[in-house]
Amino acid sequence: MRNSLLSEPPSSRYGSFCQEQTSNDLALYIHWPFCVSKCPYCDFNSHVRGAVDQDAWRDALLADLAWEASLLPGRRLTSIFFGGGTPSLMPPATVAALIDAARGHWRAAPDLEITLEANPSSVEAARFADLAAAGVNRVSLGLQSLDDAALRFLGRAHGVAEGLAALDTAQRAFARVSFDLIYALPGQDAAAWGLQLERALAFGTGHLSLYQLTIEPGTRFAAMAARGELAHPDPDLGADLFAVTRALTDAAGLPAYEISNHARANEQSRHNLTYWRYRDYAGIGPGAHGRRLASRTQRHRKPENWLAAVDARGHGIVEQADLGDAERATEALLMGLRLAEGINLARQDVDLHNVIDPSAVDRLVAHGLLARTGDTLQATPDGTPVLNAVLAAIAR
Repeated sequence: MRNSLLSEPPSSRYGSFCQEQTSNDLALYIHWPFCVSKCPYCDFNSHVRGAVDQDAWRDALLADLAWEASLLPGRRLTSIFFGGGTPSLMPPATVAALIDAARGHWRAAPDLEITLEANPSSVEAARFADLAAAGVNRVSLGLQSLDDAALRFLGRAHGVAEGLAALDTAQRAFARVSFDLIYALPGQDAAAWGLQLERALAFGTGHLSLYQLTIEPGTRFAAMAARGELAHPDPDLGADLFAVTRALTDAAGLPAYEISNHARANEQSRHNLTYWRYRDYAGIGPGAHGRRLASRTQRHRKPENWLAAVDARGHGIVEQADLGDAERATEALLMGLRLAEGINLARQDVDLHNVIDPSAVDRLVAHGLLARTGDTLQATPDGTPVLNAVLAAIAR
């Protein structure tokens, strides 16, 4: 299958962000842990609470943010991402306060990307204009399916009609819109998925995140699978649906720039590119992870424990660990080969040559699973579906 991302120079695919991103740049992740209900497939740090003290949460998030800013002076802020949980449940005033604080702590890039994840309900869509006024310029909608029966199976509170109405509202309120779909559901074949994806591509959004259903430990689906009430997804069917996904999105002008993410030119998620390119990001809020100054951080997961920690110490960190050279290089390799642009083996901040077996790379290049052009190493269209095996073969 043709993969246009491997046939164009990186500058034409990724725009100025690819060229301008430097080691001084920083991304900020803000976690809002609350949801109306817990979806059976979800293993994210999300919690259902009857009431939330909004003033206390705003003040605690601002304090956690100030802590990170004190450790990272002089950085250029390239993106803010509100994730969850369901951050579209946040009061727009809290969102605005956090954006304003972040802009005050750091020098904001002129084209600062500010993304907020949202459920496509009519209640939350009613807040979109206020969230845009607060500074959000990109929204990621959790549509998850364009089939009502599938949405019920996935435990979603919205139906297709409500979700599409929210998508229309989002496209009028925000400069950039993305939405998620989950495929390889029980009973879904390649023809059915292809029809749904073609419909999704016709909505005109510049970015799609398309994920195969996985049964994650600790979820309700995992408990159902253990009882024999839910079959694990068929990997062969998943491979067929993955091929359909790549063919349709490529033909529609939204090729994959990462395994599960597809975008038009210059519509890629800058925030997520920071993760995959192994650049620094700060994470605040319950359960948030961060990676900055060659160290890894994690906040308390339980909302009440995180609040208590911020009140006592000024931050919610429960664990912080230095990252050794080999660990950083291995992580950079694992993340970078997820990208269609691949990874630069000559990058100066990590020594990739110490964690890669060159003979294994040569062997996989000969087998058509990897491509190497100068210092750039990429997974090919044949190698991407078996990337875990490729990584296991070349990492040492």
